[in-house]
Amino acid sequence: MELKKDSNAVSIDMLLIVHSEKRRAAQGTHSDRQADPGALPQRKGGLQGIRNEIRKWQKIEENGLCGNLAEKQHPQQTQVITSYDNQGTQLTVEVHPRDAMPQLLKKFSLAKRLQGDKNGNTRPRQPGGKDAHAYPWDRSSLKSMPLDLRQFEKLDAYASQVTVKSGLDELVNDLLQEAHSDLERVRAIWIWICHHIEYDVEAAQEKDRQAFKPSNILQTQKTNCDGYAGLFEKMCRIAGVQCVTVPGYSKGFGYQTGQSFSGEFDHAWNAVYLEGRWHLLDSTWGSGLLDTTTSKFTFLYNEFYFLTHPALFIEDHFPDNKNWQLLKPPQSLRQFENNMYHKSEFYNKGMLSAHPETPVIRTVNGKATITIESCAPTLFMFMLNGKQEHGLLSLQKNGMKLEVYPPTMGTHKLQIFAKGNSDIYSSVLEYTLKCNYVDLGIQLPAELHQPVGPSWFSEQMGILKPSHPDPIIHTSDGRCCVSFGVEEGISVLASLHGDDGPITEETQRRYIFQLHREKRIELKVQLPHAGKFALKIFVKKRQEPGNYVFVFNYLLCCTNTKVNWPMFPESFGNWGQDNELLEPLSGVLPANRNVSFKLKLHGVAKALVKGQDTWPLTLNGEGYWEGSCSTAGCQEVYVMVLENANHNFYSYILKYKVNDQ
Repeated sequence: MELKKDSNAVSIDMLLIVHSEKRRAAQGTHSDRQADPGALPQRKGGLQGIRNEIRKWQKIEENGLCGNLAEKQHPQQTQVITSYDNQGTQLTVEVHPRDAMPQLLKKFSLAKRLQGDKNGNTRPRQPGGKDAHAYPWDRSSLKSMPLDLRQFEKLDAYASQVTVKSGLDELVNDLLQEAHSDLERVRAIWIWICHHIEYDVEAAQEKDRQAFKPSNILQTQKTNCDGYAGLFEKMCRIAGVQCVTVPGYSKGFGYQTGQSFSGEFDHAWNAVYLEGRWHLLDSTWGSGLLDTTTSKFTFLYNEFYFLTHPALFIEDHFPDNKNWQLLKPPQSLRQFENNMYHKSEFYNKGMLSAHPETPVIRTVNGKATITIESCAPTLFMFMLNGKQEHGLLSLQKNGMKLEVYPPTMGTHKLQIFAKGNSDIYSSVLEYTLKCNYVDLGIQLPAELHQPVGPSWFSEQMGILKPSHPDPIIHTSDGRCCVSFGVEEGISVLASLHGDDGPITEETQRRYIFQLHREKRIELKVQLPHAGKFALKIFVKKRQEPGNYVFVFNYLLCCTNTKVNWPMFPESFGNWGQDNELLEPLSGVLPANRNVSFKLKLHGVAKALVKGQDTWPLTLNGEGYWEGSCSTAGCQEVYVMVLENANHNFYSYILKYKVNDQ
């Protein structure tokens, strides 16, 4: 057993040397031994005598005397206790200084971790102070011990394929074929249970104790949390690994934010003793999850609950005995109830922290702000009362910022989702919003999707160096110009969305006129009236099939009630990407007026404007096609080009409407 008081304390381990010799022979052997000035006297009484002697030394050390005694004798010298029983059996115990303890003796360290019950059987000791990990989590690892999960790849593949044969002992023996340490034994058992045992909803509801017995679990391959934990403990004991079942409360299936816990415990998990410390795991939650709507179980392996760091495990597991928190200081049940609950996917997807750190948020002036820090660029989305509305979510290099504006007073449910390295958004956080004031002037367009503003993601999609890095653009006259660079081969599409009711996609794009200037795209925007609008940006690779992909949007705000801009002219497929329109920008022309035209057109031989009559455009020295036309007697005006001088076929590139007289 290891006693730890100060730097001069010694470690006491037993090495029992048993000889079936006569007392005389043993005494003769002793008489030939050289005197050891540091040796302890011989005792009679066999093993019990040695135990009494060891207890005496323990008592000395616990009273703080062992260090002083060691200084007076020889602190680095081995001490020997020899005892005899009435049958002439010699038992020898060597007492080694801490720094000189032979490796051989460490093999007998199991005895110091076990306690005897009234029948003489051994059981794992309760965790003590040295098992308490530093609190809070230092972000260095999700695990309670250093792990490289790649070392388990071969073992995991093997363990997941092992099948049940005759019984539990044979199953464990098969699993241990590829396991060569206690850690690997625990891992093999964990992987097998997580991939083969299904959560039995009916048995859990009926509290069928028969379903929790290991033999029945192997037969049905179904159980509840008690069964998972009991099976895990039994398999570990067969494998020679210390394991206990820990009952307690959990923030699991059906948990509601702010819920109180009382009465009987609703969950069970395990603690295993590895490399001198206790570690926590939950094979129930590691195996899969229950659908909240159908209560159906789905196998979905979750690595998070294997040897989870205690500072993270306490977020959804509260043990009956506070020592099993493995925390210093331990949390109270009230703290457990009130603390922020980060779901396992929060950490699985690389989240580090979130603010506020309380599950219930009160809005300030009708707004709540949430920020998340992540260890890598991550995509996020949110839902307020089940809808992706009433919020502005902007992506940051390592995290996100969300501003939420609840539409009504009262209590609201806010869910935040993250994508991580997978293609699926998973729920990582839930908040309850308490709103006692609504700012009616903050109403956001229903079509404002997330994220808002350019970010690392838009850069990844080929949009570079935006003229407006902030997500919100204020315009006093209802017009603005947004520009950004684009990577080679990227096409951009933009559309404008307000809350005017249903309008066609063509109309949504007609308030934006897109121009190409060298390697930058410029979007000229004219708002039809005052209000808030979502300017959506889509991209696609020109050479690849498929639809445009939404990247981000700006929120355009205008409070000028006099704003009433018309649409831009409609452009057709032959409007070249490098063309430029200077005038007229309005897509609706006045009736009975001469209107001037000025455009930069590339790769055309001739250009003209066609109304009731036809007016040619001429190319000036600066490379612009110029001219004018009359809108008298017509309802539409077209700009047309001839791309090849040898052809007679003109193509439409722009279309204007003429106001009614």
